[in-house]
Amino acid sequence: MASEVSLKNVDNACQTAEEFTKLYYKQLDNHRHLISKMYLDTGLLVWNGNGITGNDKIMKFLMDLPGSTHVLKTLDAQPIAESLVANKLTFLIQACGDVTYQNDNTRKHFQQTFLIVAVDSKWKIVSECFRLQVPHNS
Repeated sequence: MASEVSLKNVDNACQTAEEFTKLYYKQLDNHRHLISKMYLDTGLLVWNGNGITGNDKIMKFLMDLPGSTHVLKTLDAQPIAESLVANKLTFLIQACGDVTYQNDNTRKHFQQTFLIVAVDSKWKIVSECFRLQVPHNS
């Protein structure tokens, strides 16, 4: 029975990841002013190594970025054991793709990780890490 529950949770995580990222990138690219509803009040965003904590500060940071167009290329997700997260339904989502900013028509590769939790039947971002994939200078 435990493996049935685990497989169901994995399938649920993958389906949720598809729905969540579709909404997230649509909001970020087209309706950025509404994206704060997707974060917990205490959410964390790490954007290219810069940490921002709290829904209001995250919103201000995202609003200050140039307009964008994201194209998702790969997506993966997994459930987090409920015993580790106070028995709350929580998923880890990995997304990779390309982004183009309005002030620079160069397509850039990105990787993004989300930790989301179910709150009142809605998914909220607990933590998010965004990183442009640029060559590392040694």
